[in-house]
Amino acid sequence: MIKVLGDYHTHTIFSSGFKKKGTHATGTIEDNANVALSKGLKTLVISEHGPGHYLYGVRDKNIPLMKEEIKKLNEYYVPRGLRILLGVEANLVGIDGVLDVDERFINQIDILLTGYHYGAMPKSIRDGLGLYVYNPISKVIKINEEKVIEMNTKAYLKAMDNYKIDIITHPGSKAKINIVEVAKKAKRVGTALEISAKHSELSVKSLNLLKDIDVDYYINSDAHRPEDVGNIEKGILKAKESKVPFERIKNIIVEGE
Repeated sequence: MIKVLGDYHTHTIFSSGFKKKGTHATGTIEDNANVALSKGLKTLVISEHGPGHYLYGVRDKNIPLMKEEIKKLNEYYVPRGLRILLGVEANLVGIDGVLDVDERFINQIDILLTGYHYGAMPKSIRDGLGLYVYNPISKVIKINEEKVIEMNTKAYLKAMDNYKIDIITHPGSKAKINIVEVAKKAKRVGTALEISAKHSELSVKSLNLLKDIDVDYYINSDAHRPEDVGNIEKGILKAKESKVPFERIKNIIVEGE
């Protein structure tokens, strides 16, 4: 029997950017925590989109408010077996591996997740062309696809040099990468890769390429509604099909074996 210990990638109404709260992700921190507790999770990470996402990014001013709210909620939830952590799903905004969070921001959170998203503000026009123009074009008309993959891969590798990233979210799902090279670097620096229950990557095909690389994984929901917190069954199925050793998946345990 597989027991889910935690969900390290969930969103709340604070993933709202300039839009009205609740139009992108619908629940409060407490809503997500209630579902996590009801499902027997031990850890819940609130990981809003990074502040550089102009549509859905968390606002800097909300981080201290969230931190204080989580501190108070943990007074109730920790004695009941659930700990809430404050994280962020930072955006890759530069081809040189720059993220949309600075040291001051990182020092306020418990865990740093990093992903690639359309809608994040690039560091420069050059970065915008590389990350947000060439990527979708190369997918559609297959022009310079190999060069784009190389650019994306180098950006992830440099990001792991620039920051202590805990988890890379849905690697390869929105921007194609050389997943083998990313996994090798992730293993060396202690970064885990996400097997997403929501996005296409990591896929079974990608996971099969990583069998000889003992990188760590988390299977996460990427929940944008409270009811989806802890729903990682699709990710578990991908792990089973690709025969990922379950001891390398850090937020599940196998009971009764």
